Amino acid sequence: MAWFYRIGLTAFALVFFAPLNTAAAETKKVVLLHSFGQDFKPWSEYARTIRSELQRQSPWQLDITDHSLVTARSKNEDPEVAFVAYLRALFAEQQPDLVVSIGAPAAAFVQRHRPELFSSTPMVFTAVDERRVQFSALSEHDAVVAVRIDYLRAIENILQVLPDTEKVTVVVGTSPVEQFWREEIGKAVKPLENRVSFAWTNTMSFDNLLKYAAALPPRSAIFWELMIVDAAGVVHEGNAALAMLHAVSGAPIFSYDESFFGGEIVGGPLLRVLDSSRQTAAVAVRILGGEKPSAIKIPAVTFSTPKFDWREMQRWGVSENRLPPGSEVVFREPTAWERYRWQITSILLALLVQSAMIMWLLVERLGRRRAETTSRKLSLEVIHLNRAAEAGALSASFVHDLGQPTLAIALNAQRAEHLLSNDRPELGKIKEAVIDISRANDHAAAIIKQSRKLLKRRNGPEIKQETDLNAVIADALSILSTEANHRQVVLCVESHKGSLLVRADPVHLLQVVLNLATNAMDAMADIPAVARRVVFRTAPSGHSMAGVSVIDCGPGIPPAKISDIFDTFYTTKEHGTGLGLSIARTIVESYGGRIWAENRAEAGAAFHFLVPLCPGVATTRRSIRQQFVREPVDA
Repeated sequence: MAWFYRIGLTAFALVFFAPLNTAAAETKKVVLLHSFGQDFKPWSEYARTIRSELQRQSPWQLDITDHSLVTARSKNEDPEVAFVAYLRALFAEQQPDLVVSIGAPAAAFVQRHRPELFSSTPMVFTAVDERRVQFSALSEHDAVVAVRIDYLRAIENILQVLPDTEKVTVVVGTSPVEQFWREEIGKAVKPLENRVSFAWTNTMSFDNLLKYAAALPPRSAIFWELMIVDAAGVVHEGNAALAMLHAVSGAPIFSYDESFFGGEIVGGPLLRVLDSSRQTAAVAVRILGGEKPSAIKIPAVTFSTPKFDWREMQRWGVSENRLPPGSEVVFREPTAWERYRWQITSILLALLVQSAMIMWLLVERLGRRRAETTSRKLSLEVIHLNRAAEAGALSASFVHDLGQPTLAIALNAQRAEHLLSNDRPELGKIKEAVIDISRANDHAAAIIKQSRKLLKRRNGPEIKQETDLNAVIADALSILSTEANHRQVVLCVESHKGSLLVRADPVHLLQVVLNLATNAMDAMADIPAVARRVVFRTAPSGHSMAGVSVIDCGPGIPPAKISDIFDTFYTTKEHGTGLGLSIARTIVESYGGRIWAENRAEAGAAFHFLVPLCPGVATTRRSIRQQFVREPVDA
């Protein structure tokens, strides 16, 4: 049973699909009959698109040939006799399956010679205005895919988009089809004659037409109908004539057919080539498939949605606000955003990221400055507490450790003086010793008195202290001498001759000077020993301030650090904390002074600070220069 079933299916397939395979293998012969030639617009565009649509829609293989009716360029029909004979000889043995006439002259030619040529061959008349078709002379073998050109609407479009237009020149030649449309356009635009004047070019050679177009006055427009044959008898193929006119024209150019669109005309309501071509190919396939041509009725193709060339609109100043509703604007140049969208987006994103990073850095810096300010305040408080505690402990320890032995010396001296006060001759030399002991007693008492006074002053209010800057420098030199010897640094002082009494705690000022001097010695670690020199200067500044300068011979301060050297954690030590200069600034500013740094022109850096003088001790600038003395300190 299985083999019988397979044999049945095979037989069914052979019987059912054989006609289909035969149809697919069959070749249909189609003739495209052109009105003027294969390169005359607009018909050349229709022929090209019809050929493409036929090949796309047809289920058969197609043998498409092209023939041109060149006799349509003039009114003389005598040459048609030879052309008819040529076609009869060409198709004597095998008639074409379908003839497609493109344009009105080809349609008229076929209708005149149909009995002689293609008496029973199906025909499709296309790319022809319905006014050019002799419907009464159509046979049962004829189908029509016509168009309807609305010239009044086309001219009204010009007046809508350019309302100031006063003159319209209609470009039309002298061939029979062009003369027909010269009359038809004149009839169609009669309602507009009271609004705009019209000029016609059928009496001009094309050279004169170019000169005329170049000299057109403002508020003019050109309507391109056809230019097949000019008044001089010159034939114009393709798009060359329109392109030459566009190059010299002093007015915008309009037309009615899409085949002229895309370079020379502004635009408007147009006949779409693809609409007619698709319908023509569809009708042709139906006829090749066996349908009766006269039974196929297709409405005429009319203007499609208005289309405008953005480039021509920009050239002639046509505003988009003047276009008919629903108009399509093509060839629009992309905006900068459309061209460089990704580049602009990338740049904006990079700027956004950079801005975010800058904001983050600013916030970080603000937080760091606040932390540094808090740190300086806390450091100042710690310094006050530590220095007060240290000074109190040092004073108490000094009085306790030194006072008791000195007091014991004084008591023992008094006891010895009393025992030896008898007037005995053998004790003469002993009396001299008593005098020395008495002197020692006086010195011990003085030491005790001064120690108590020092302790009392240390425990007193800081604001009442008067400190001599020269004494502060002297204390600093004493403390630094050992370290300077170790580092092979020469310490020099240029001090003011008189006292420079300032209202500040000497311990605090000493701390500032020691920090500046230590930084100066650290900065010179990498220079030769013979050049290591630190200079201390004291001098008044104006009538209310006095200052100290610490100058080194090192490499100087990096320029980027000078402006904020007292704000950041700047250090010259490998493992330093960088708080020294910040603390120095805190101390100086707490007394109403200021501190700064600068690089010297010759070499090294200089640190300066000023603090208020005590009332009544300010000196003049002249006395400052005179009172300077230089006392180099041997390191």
